[in-house]
Parts: sequence; C-alpha cells; structure tokens
Amino acid sequence: MKPLRFIAEEVSVTFDEAPGLTKRPGCPDAFEWRGRTYRIVERLAEWHDYVRRGRMARNMRESHAAAAERRGSWGVGRDYYRVRADTGQVFEIYYDRAPAKSDDRKGHWFLFQELEPATEEPDTGGDR
Repeated sequence: MKPLRFIAEEVSVTFDEAPGLTKRPGCPDAFEWRGRTYRIVERLAEWHDYVRRGRMARNMRESHAAAAERRGSWGVGRDYYRVRADTGQVFEIYYDRAPAKSDDRKGHWFLFQELEPATEEPDTGGDR
C-alpha cells in the first residue's frame, strides 16, 4: 500500500466496549476526523513501538530498557493500527502513550496517514 497523504492530526476515538487498560486500549471501533465519523470495519495490521528515546532512553539500566522495549513501559511508545473504514479508505492511526502534560496523564490518538487501498489482482479468465 502506498501513502496517499500524510495527515498527522489528533483525532477522537470511540470503542463499542470500554478498553480494559487505558494505556493499551487496543484498536478503536471508530474515529472522528474533521467533523466526520469513520467506522472501522477491518483491522489490517497492528504493530507497537516501545523504544525509549531521548532523555527516556538514559533513565533506565540496559537490562530493564531491553525488557521495556518489548513490553512497553508507562507513558512510552505508540500502538499503530492500519484500518479500513466504512468509506473504503485505508488509514494508519496510532495511540501515543506519552502524557501531554502533568494534568493530562492519558495518551492521545492520531490519524497518521491515508493509504492507497490494495487492489485485487485482475481476473485473467483462465477457467472460462
């Protein structure tokens, strides 16, 4: 899938059932972007980036940092999802686990980019 456009805007998300963990909420069921709600009909891919960067990379012993990179640690990393919306569009969204400030300790959701939907291989008519 090729990127169609880079977006990088914060979005609000909804879940049909409340997530069990606030810092690992899983893939949402819908997101709202620029006044429109996009219902997620398919999760195409999921990946996580828990690498500690900058100041956060230096505040932990190497053995603990290696484990944190695999499992994640509080307030560090991102959970990415490639999803198909009810419009047929394919998007990559992510949950940034870092708190924005001391009085806002939850992470935030972002619409990263829109991707070109995969096209099916043309039917060559071999069995007709």
